[in-house]
Amino acid sequence: MTPRIHFAASQADAARAALAALSARYGNVDPDRAQVVVALGGDGFMLQTLHATKGRDLPVYGMNRGTVGFLMNVYAEDDLPERLAAAEETVINPLRMRATCADGTCTEALAINEVSLLREGPQAAKLRIHVDGRLRMEELVCDGALVSTPAGSTAYNYSAHGPILPINSEVLALTAIAPFRPRRWRGALLPKSAEVVIEVLNPERRPVMADADSRSVRHVTRVEIRSAGDIRHRLLFDPGHGLDERLLREQFV
Repeated sequence: MTPRIHFAASQADAARAALAALSARYGNVDPDRAQVVVALGGDGFMLQTLHATKGRDLPVYGMNRGTVGFLMNVYAEDDLPERLAAAEETVINPLRMRATCADGTCTEALAINEVSLLREGPQAAKLRIHVDGRLRMEELVCDGALVSTPAGSTAYNYSAHGPILPINSEVLALTAIAPFRPRRWRGALLPKSAEVVIEVLNPERRPVMADADSRSVRHVTRVEIRSAGDIRHRLLFDPGHGLDERLLREQFV
C-alpha cells in the first residue's frame, strides 16, 4: 500500500524533473495530509525541509538530486513504497541559538548541523567561552568557533578539523576555526545537555557574526547555544545506509 507522500524538491533541474515523475507515479498530497515527506535535492535542501516540517512529527526520506547527498538516499523511481516501508529511522535534535547583538536585539534560531561564530572584519575574533555557567576559556583568538551536533559533525565541523561524532552519541563538538591563541587548542567534546555561552570581546574593533544553518546574525556580542531536546527530526534511510554507518565510513576514507 502506498503511503500518503508529500514530495518536495529544490530548484535544481534534476530535482524538478524527479518531482514531476514521482508525483505522476505516486501522487503528491498536501503536507497536512501526508504520512511521509520525500525530499528531492541535496543536503542543503534536506536541511530546509527539516526546518519546514518542524513540529509536524513527519518522517522525511531524502533522495539525492544534488551533489554530496550525505543526508540523502540513492535516487530511484521504482519501488518507493517498499523502500519507505523498509527504511530505518534516525531521530536527531537541533541546536537552539540565542544571539544578542550590539544594539541589544536578540535573535533565536534552530540549527540541525551547527551554530558557528565567524569574524566579520580583517582582524581575528576574540571570544570568551563559558560551559554550564563556568568560564572555560578566558580568550580564544581565532577566525571563529562552532558547536556541532553529531548529524552536522561531518560538515563544517569536520572541515575545521573537528571530530566526527557517532549519531547516537550524547555529545556536542565545540571546535575552533583557525585558532591563533591558544595555538594548539582545537576544541572540546561536551555533554549534549551542556549550555555553551560565547562572548565576543572588543566587538567594536573585532566584529563577529553568528550563523545557524545559514541563518546569519551580524554584530553579535553574546551567543547562547544548547540542544533543543523538545524538537525531534525524523530521518529515514535505506537499510544499511543510515547516518550511523555513513558517519563511521567517513572516518576510513
